[in-house]
Amino acid sequence: MNSSFQPKNFKLVHELKNRIRILVPILKKDPERTYIFEIILKKRPAIKSIKSIPEIGSVTLYFDHKNLPKENFLTLLDLVLGNIGKKKISLPKSNIIEDTSIPLQDISLAIEGMSCASCALLLEMSLKRDPRVHDATVNFASAIASSNGRLSRQDMAQIISKVGYKANLMDTLSQRQELIRKEHLRLASAKKRFIWASVLSAPVVAIGMAMPAGRVYHWIQFALTTPVVFGAGLSFFSKAWLLAKMGRANMDSLIAIGVGSAYGYSIPSLLRGSGHLYFEAAASIISFVLLGRYMEESAKGKAGEAIRKLVDLQPQTATLLKDGSEITIGIDDIELGDALLVRPGEKIPTDGEVIDGISTVDEAMVTGESIPVIKETGHKVIGGCVNGTGVLTIEATAIGMDTVLAGIIHMVDHAQASKLPVQKMVDKISAVFVPSVMGISALTFVSWTIAGAPFSFAFSSAVTVLLIACPCALGLATPTAIMVGTGQSAKRGVFIRNGESLETATHLTAIIFDKTGTITEGKPVVTDFINISQLDNEILLTHIASAENNSEHFLAQAIVNYAQTEHDFDFKAVKDFQVTAGRGLQTKVGHYQVLIGNQAWLEEQNIGINELLPHAYELGLKGKTPVFTAFNGKASAIFGIADQPRESAKQAIAALNQLNIETLMVTGDTIETANHIADLVGIKTVIAHATPEQKLQEIHRLQNEGGSVGMIGDGINDAPALAAANVGFAIGHGTDIAIESADLTLVNGDISKVAETVELSTYTMKIIKQNLFWAFGYNTIAIPIAAVGKLNPMIASAAMALSSVSVIVNSLRINGK
Repeated sequence: MNSSFQPKNFKLVHELKNRIRILVPILKKDPERTYIFEIILKKRPAIKSIKSIPEIGSVTLYFDHKNLPKENFLTLLDLVLGNIGKKKISLPKSNIIEDTSIPLQDISLAIEGMSCASCALLLEMSLKRDPRVHDATVNFASAIASSNGRLSRQDMAQIISKVGYKANLMDTLSQRQELIRKEHLRLASAKKRFIWASVLSAPVVAIGMAMPAGRVYHWIQFALTTPVVFGAGLSFFSKAWLLAKMGRANMDSLIAIGVGSAYGYSIPSLLRGSGHLYFEAAASIISFVLLGRYMEESAKGKAGEAIRKLVDLQPQTATLLKDGSEITIGIDDIELGDALLVRPGEKIPTDGEVIDGISTVDEAMVTGESIPVIKETGHKVIGGCVNGTGVLTIEATAIGMDTVLAGIIHMVDHAQASKLPVQKMVDKISAVFVPSVMGISALTFVSWTIAGAPFSFAFSSAVTVLLIACPCALGLATPTAIMVGTGQSAKRGVFIRNGESLETATHLTAIIFDKTGTITEGKPVVTDFINISQLDNEILLTHIASAENNSEHFLAQAIVNYAQTEHDFDFKAVKDFQVTAGRGLQTKVGHYQVLIGNQAWLEEQNIGINELLPHAYELGLKGKTPVFTAFNGKASAIFGIADQPRESAKQAIAALNQLNIETLMVTGDTIETANHIADLVGIKTVIAHATPEQKLQEIHRLQNEGGSVGMIGDGINDAPALAAANVGFAIGHGTDIAIESADLTLVNGDISKVAETVELSTYTMKIIKQNLFWAFGYNTIAIPIAAVGKLNPMIASAAMALSSVSVIVNSLRINGK
């Protein structure tokens, strides 16, 4: 620490010009106190962002050092933490104790019965109050609840059931297909309820507008309205009553109060034979709301089309080969190692490896490539892809949620369930919206009564306030746009792990590219082999190939392939195999200590490579990557490896430049090779001989300058940089570690999709802002108009229903982008 200030309540562990990280003992394992700390600090404009990890008491703070000098900032932190430490935080008592011996797990369940965004907030709050739940999100648009904690699926379903909703498993693709079937049934039921209610309501409204004198017409209104209110509208009252017992309310509460008031006030008037009747209001409100729910379900179905299409890719059955017989089994009955027959035109039932036959397979659903791929013995196949004209026998290598298709669906699910920063602000508003509307409604009634207005007018105005308010539009504004946006990305071969990266991608100012396998095709071939040792080529290549055969790097595989085409040999056993990411490897093969890697790697190991440097320079000028080797501490040979740029690379760089995004190449390769490739694709800034640490440093440098940085890579050595970047893009055929570290995966490796993703993200955020503007604007204008008595309940209920639908329809415009 550079200053003389010594804090009492925290430890400063890392500092940069605009960022510090501290460890705070009083915040450790105390999320409530951490939350209070964040609230206090976020009130100060000079504090830009706060990222907390309560589990370890770590807090990272981004601040404006010009308006808040570091010395002052540290003093402020110490003072605030000192005050927070003195205050006792009273947590709600619970008889449930978290069992820390149970491992943390992520659980996702599909929810039935949510009718508005307030339902989602209620569920989310109920889950978070359980001490076993570390975090939870509930997405109203996708009807999915996700949690991270130490509770089982049964425990989570029980919490959801207590609040009045039903949870369904969605772990396997067949369970998802069952959910889709239920979704179709719900849509059909919603349509049926609306038609039934509207048929009965039409004569009630007609009589109310005609206002005939005979009392028989009033009894007809009563007879037709009653089944509408307590039949078609029963679910509104049952949910409202359940929530009322818990001291809570949502949109169903507003509808139940509005309809119940209109119907309940009309009964005494009917029996007395005098007074105003509101049967037409009660019946029409139910009908309009049911119309809105039906239209909402239909529109939400279109928004989630991407997930449904992915789920529908999996067949329901498979043909098992057992004891010379063909047996048709369900997809969930497949076991690892099963031999499965795939006939021409059939979908491949699960991930596997071809053990017999030859055919072409259409893998467009995963890679986006329209040209079928030839598959024969030893080749991998992906479940859900369509077999061509040949017959294949495959061995199942992955089943259930471990398949590629299931992983893609889970990734899209996760992205659609995520909450953008802007959504968190909407959630806070929605949480107090319903109680506020109830208060405004009561105030409207009291104000008009005091002003001397007729009771019927005051009552009608109060009911209209309840019905015109629509938290659903607010709740749907963000998640529906995310659903459509991530679905569109999936169609284009870009799978987004979290929705937050969708928002972050719109602010990117720079993107860093790795070279091999990212800008280049990742299909390198050895074009040059120069041996300067006393060993003959066969011995040298045998030992080098044996060492490289343990590496997954593209260049290693190129060397192995080259050695196998030059000589017939058996791989030798290796000992003490060690890889230094981004540099090279060392191991013992037979009697030789073998080192293979780039120039910097051999120089670090004190290997004299002066004799190889002229060859390396010449190879670099031709755009070839030099790979150095040493045996027993002496330079032995150099390989020249050529890897052509992807066809889309130049177009991708040009598209990003048009978006005013700076492009950089940061690679472990030589400066000559890196410059050659960069010139071919149009990248101006090149950093060569870069270690994984240097890639991280470059990302941090750009971030400290105020930039938002993207990183595109494919190897283990890229994983730290992918995780540190504001948005990480992994190449789909890259390593699992790289893909897990990234926010987005380019399935077929087409880097031109990066610019498309940035544009799609920008358009999605534009739609979200439009949705929020109209949702806020609708309520801001509609509620005062209703309060001053310029709307009637029927028009209010219709407007409320259409406001939610308009938000979803606006989100569907993303499909046309």
